Amino acid sequence: MDKIDIKSLPTPQLREQLTAKGIPAFRAGQIRSWLDRGVTDFSQMGNLPLSLREQLANEYMIPSVTVQKKWVSALDGTIKYLFALSDGELIESVLMQYHHGYSQCLSTQVGCRMGCTFCATGQEGLVRNLLPAEMLAQIEAAQVDAGVRVSSLVLMGMGEPLDNFDNVMRFLEMVNEEGGVQIGMRHISLSTCGLVDQIERLQEKNWQLTLSVSLHAPNDELRQQLMPIAKKWSVDELLAACRRYADATGRRVSFEYAMVDGVSDSDACARELAAKLRGTLCHVNLIPVNPVKGTPYRRSHAKRLESFCRILQQGGVNVTVRRTLGADIEASCGQLRRHALENNG
Repeated sequence: MDKIDIKSLPTPQLREQLTAKGIPAFRAGQIRSWLDRGVTDFSQMGNLPLSLREQLANEYMIPSVTVQKKWVSALDGTIKYLFALSDGELIESVLMQYHHGYSQCLSTQVGCRMGCTFCATGQEGLVRNLLPAEMLAQIEAAQVDAGVRVSSLVLMGMGEPLDNFDNVMRFLEMVNEEGGVQIGMRHISLSTCGLVDQIERLQEKNWQLTLSVSLHAPNDELRQQLMPIAKKWSVDELLAACRRYADATGRRVSFEYAMVDGVSDSDACARELAAKLRGTLCHVNLIPVNPVKGTPYRRSHAKRLESFCRILQQGGVNVTVRRTLGADIEASCGQLRRHALENNG
């Protein structure tokens, strides 16, 4: 019999399961309290009877992550974690310090099936989805290891969050629950490569998180070269969905735009992008692309960034260049997992 992931169960559902087994309902609250403290072994739940702890261990599991390796940037203190999951799979997460506190970039899948050509994770394909508890465990593990409190999240690590929709939605509900890590929706950013149908599902939630869309090109021809998903939904269809999302939620959409030397960083691209985004409640985040082994892509030069920014600003578009953190530890997701697999293989 497959064991049930107890950490991903809402407390009312856990209570129902326990009472159906003849276990007092109040035990659900006690168990949830232990889980919220990051306990990964039922034997550690000291206020439960030994017989109950043994029963739980036989029927349930507590997904966890352990620090396989970590790298600390000498430049800015950014910490890159390579986490091992219970089944031996590896994922990455990044802990970053800003003036307002600590932010963590989380993975939502082992690998990714979106196949973006400039992404190390996309080159590996999808292995499996992460469970809600495995996403939560990344935060708990980083907080314990670094001795800090994470106050904001970006779901921008390995994987496409909206391709693991149900698990990610449950995780977002859990991360807001009282007694847990308690990070509010306004401090969470969810990144997607542009799954229009799932953006519409997310819109129905009417949550106050930030939708961050990996756009990376102003037109279909260029975007299809960089991102296979662009063959399913056009730039115009994606932008229309983003406008509907912004109108419905009142939240500004963030567009991620990879600045690739000689590919996506021309003045013509900037002018076309400005025209496409005119009148949209949005912000553009320019990202100097990280060099990835096996691809020809290189980051744009400083003058190209300046010119691109200026054209967007002149077109009435809010724009910033993303601050580079952890450059000396390959803090872009997918690279460290790839190294580990190559070295072990």
